[in-house]
Amino acid sequence: MIRTLILVSIGAMTLAACSQGEEAGKTASAPASATAGSAAAPTGPVSRDQVYAAAGEGPEAFVRTIYAQYVNGGPQGEQPAPGQDPMFSRTMNALIGADFRAANGEVPTLNYDPLCACQDQGEFVVAAMAVAQSDPNTAEANVAFTNMGEPKNLKLKLVREGPNWKVDDIIDGTDSLHDTLMAVAEAAG
Repeated sequence: MIRTLILVSIGAMTLAACSQGEEAGKTASAPASATAGSAAAPTGPVSRDQVYAAAGEGPEAFVRTIYAQYVNGGPQGEQPAPGQDPMFSRTMNALIGADFRAANGEVPTLNYDPLCACQDQGEFVVAAMAVAQSDPNTAEANVAFTNMGEPKNLKLKLVREGPNWKVDDIIDGTDSLHDTLMAVAEAAG
């Protein structure tokens, strides 16, 4: 039953992505390995520096490069300290840092990679991706993928800070990472 619901959700998201593309003219839906002008995803291992550079190219290039990391073997390089990742907005970094400090040496609430909604990564395939820019400083990406055979749908809310795009929230179903981490920060005082 749950598997059927997930598959129906993926199908609905794919149809919605196609419809948004016709309406907005700025939406793309294709596997992460597809190439389409400046929004083409890199092939081969993808470094954090490549992701950070893509943040200045536009929201679609940024999201495609983020997920190219996973398609091509996982994020490369040393991960920044909690709350200091240039991939995330100032607000999200502040919340991640607060979550880490509130854990006081224990396991924080964010104890997984929010961009793949996983702790472990295996075979990773992007099934559909739709990126729509609603105004000069905000955009939204819907990404459907499978990791180790498990389908997942995430919505990334993006903001432009200076010349670069940043991830400001990740919504998994109805769960907002921003809201979850905000509740932790508020409880910590």
